[in-house]
Amino acid sequence: MKIEKINLSVHYGNKVKGNDENPTLTAYLLDNFASFDSDRKRPLVIVCPGGGYSHLSDREGEAVAVKMNSFGFQAAVLKYSLAPAEFPAQICDAAEAVFYARSHAEEWHVDPDKIILCGFSAGGHVSASLGAFYKSQMISNLLSYKADEIKPNALCLCYPVITAKEADCHEGSVKNLLGNSKYTRDDISLEKHIAPDFPPVFIWHTNEDSAVPAENSLYLVMALRKAKVPFEYHLFEHGHHGTSLCTEETARPDNGGKDIIPQNAVWPELFYRWVGKTEFLK
Repeated sequence: MKIEKINLSVHYGNKVKGNDENPTLTAYLLDNFASFDSDRKRPLVIVCPGGGYSHLSDREGEAVAVKMNSFGFQAAVLKYSLAPAEFPAQICDAAEAVFYARSHAEEWHVDPDKIILCGFSAGGHVSASLGAFYKSQMISNLLSYKADEIKPNALCLCYPVITAKEADCHEGSVKNLLGNSKYTRDDISLEKHIAPDFPPVFIWHTNEDSAVPAENSLYLVMALRKAKVPFEYHLFEHGHHGTSLCTEETARPDNGGKDIIPQNAVWPELFYRWVGKTEFLK
């Protein structure tokens, strides 16, 4: 395995308020076996940790990437812009990551048509935002890439922030993302921006999530159904917010093992099987 850290260039510069630091992409790249699969091209999963746009959760980063490696996927972790950087800086970061990965697909042994964003909580909002806005004028005004160069081929959304409706949103994420920008709650309520060319999506959430209520993913599911976008959705009965892999590996040491939920820990396997059967990714 090779681990490579890339400082992503920021072409949108000072056009987005508060973007003082370059985003980074840390790639975890499996070697191909020279004896029989030296030309193998693997799916790439770019992991976007959560943290309410105020910080990035370590438990939703490297451990998830390594889990994706265990399925034979290449993986990377995106450290995107946080407050005070405002919307849409984070979408630009995700676009930069997808573009970099696609343009380095040959050396990374990546299939350029199988680049997947995997976002947790606010990272799910980042991932889904790129799925919604990759060809928008808002992004093309900031980045010089073509839409098909930055479009993710699929998304994996884990208890994602989706809506900014006051009754169901994660208020901290909304306030950190909007700051004092010109954009509104409707602009970042992603269920309002789903079109038929939105990427296929694997989604999971828990019914007990009180930080980012399951209404977030349910709004998205309804919008995906209306637009006829392929998706698979799992709503687990138990589990609070932020359980990551739901295993001991990513459990917080101070909450009595509440992050360890065996019945939910199947989600990476379900995602792996979904990637294999999704026609768009074949």
